[in-house]
Amino acid sequence: MKVFLAGIIQGSKKSETVHSQNYRPRLKSLLKSKYDGIELVDPVDGHEQSIDYDDAMAAKVFWGHIDLIASCDLLIAFLPEASMGTAVEMTEAYQRKIPIITVSPMSINWVIRLLSWKNFETVEEFEKFLENNDIEEIVSEYRVSVEEKV
Repeated sequence: MKVFLAGIIQGSKKSETVHSQNYRPRLKSLLKSKYDGIELVDPVDGHEQSIDYDDAMAAKVFWGHIDLIASCDLLIAFLPEASMGTAVEMTEAYQRKIPIITVSPMSINWVIRLLSWKNFETVEEFEKFLENNDIEEIVSEYRVSVEEKV
């Protein structure tokens, strides 16, 4: 199973700073501990200084990550607040019929409500879900149900 880890990076910050990325190692650890051989696509890996990229490099990286989503089985998005980049990633996944799990307290936000297969308000809720559910099975069932609707 290949999972794209979307989530807030710069968000609405107006300065050349980013939000804490501490959630990424935690999500990776949760998923790797449950699923042997899981492939995690983390758009921050190798791009830790992306805030300093010029427009050409930023475009190459951004569109490259959007293209990568097509090869994934699942997108997990961490959104403690709005993120335009993550909304674009979620839209791409949704249009490609790739299930989306969000971890966000913004449960009334339309992007979260309309694009997510499931939303968890906290990482702890997501962790409890992982303890009792098999995401690989759910991804398969999701794909079958989407195919049947078409």
